Amino acid sequence: MSAAPPATPTRQARHARAAVAALFLTNGAVYFNIVPRFPQIKAELDVGNAVFGAAVAGGPIGALLAGLLAGAAIRRFGSARVAAFGIVVTTLVTLTIPFAPGWIAFGGALFVVGAVDAIVDVAQNAHGLRVQRLYRRSIVNSLHGVWSVGAVLGGLMGSAAAGLHLPLAVHLTISALLFATVAVVAYRFLLPGPEDAERLAEAQSPAPSDDRPAVPANRRSFTAPAVRMLAALGVLAACGALAEDAGASWGALYLSGLHADAAIAGLAVVAFQTAMTIGRLTGDRVVDRFGQRTVARAGGLLAAAGMGGALAMPSIPATLAGFALAGLGFATLVPAAMHTADELPGLPPGSGLTIVSWLLRGGFLISPLLVGFVADLISLRAGLLSVVLAGVITAVLARVLVNRDRAGT
Repeated sequence: MSAAPPATPTRQARHARAAVAALFLTNGAVYFNIVPRFPQIKAELDVGNAVFGAAVAGGPIGALLAGLLAGAAIRRFGSARVAAFGIVVTTLVTLTIPFAPGWIAFGGALFVVGAVDAIVDVAQNAHGLRVQRLYRRSIVNSLHGVWSVGAVLGGLMGSAAAGLHLPLAVHLTISALLFATVAVVAYRFLLPGPEDAERLAEAQSPAPSDDRPAVPANRRSFTAPAVRMLAALGVLAACGALAEDAGASWGALYLSGLHADAAIAGLAVVAFQTAMTIGRLTGDRVVDRFGQRTVARAGGLLAAAGMGGALAMPSIPATLAGFALAGLGFATLVPAAMHTADELPGLPPGSGLTIVSWLLRGGFLISPLLVGFVADLISLRAGLLSVVLAGVITAVLARVLVNRDRAGT
């Protein structure tokens, strides 16, 4: 039986999609405005690599500690308020960075940025999934693609400011004013009402589904099947985090070991992020056609084969191709895991998404430790086999993902 064509989205739905996309872009741009200024900040703090690294680690530590509060914040204030005004709070916190008297204060500022960002991340995804229910087709991959565009935009802004020798306080004030204004304006066009409004409307006119059994609406508990599903989805999200960190943290080092110069070595993360951005911006159509489960499984195998081939035949072109295939293969994995977690029946609104997002951030914290340990014990080439392993695990665990037809999305 073929799926019915999706209904034409309403004007409100189109406005809400544009607004939540603006939040995703802003969320990606705020932090990446700071990253290109790290060398200047490190020099002004007059600290070594280890101390500066400890300060930067404040961000993921704050995210891990605060991430589980996102569900409660969404239920109390709504995903729209938390996402939009959380970004405003983040921009205000960044304004304290130029005045940090030492590395502890700098790390404390990043701790707060990471904590607020973890909550904002869950809220914007929760709201994006609300809008997706109105569209009755996948749009969440494109939202993550817009986040990647925002990250590139923020990086370019930060690099330009550094190149122009713009004072850090002036640079971050411009960034804060710009992106806080975008967030406040976007808030006016986000969806009103309770978080379950679209899900309840969908339940009143259910569409055919191939893998979502009917569950009583009043059931609100963490059953054993739900816990197992959340654990599997968390592992999938962590696999995506591991692959992203491999490209960002280790790609340039690995290429340097292949005698690439600094300019070429930096292309590893560019290849990964560019392919991932393309995969996310085009992923919704592919997911609508084949389903999240099929796309994630194929993507995991593609990433494993691409990186496996690159590591088996080490060369600069093969490595760049391997990172690009890994970025493309993992492009839709994290959005798929978040979507499935948010659709788990019987959980309070935002709970599944919060837990999987928290486990995702745990993956970002564990990944560099794991790869670094294996690299010191054996070699970096062996450490990057973790990306191949992540692809294989993804292909196996992808069976837990929602794979419904377009009308039931």
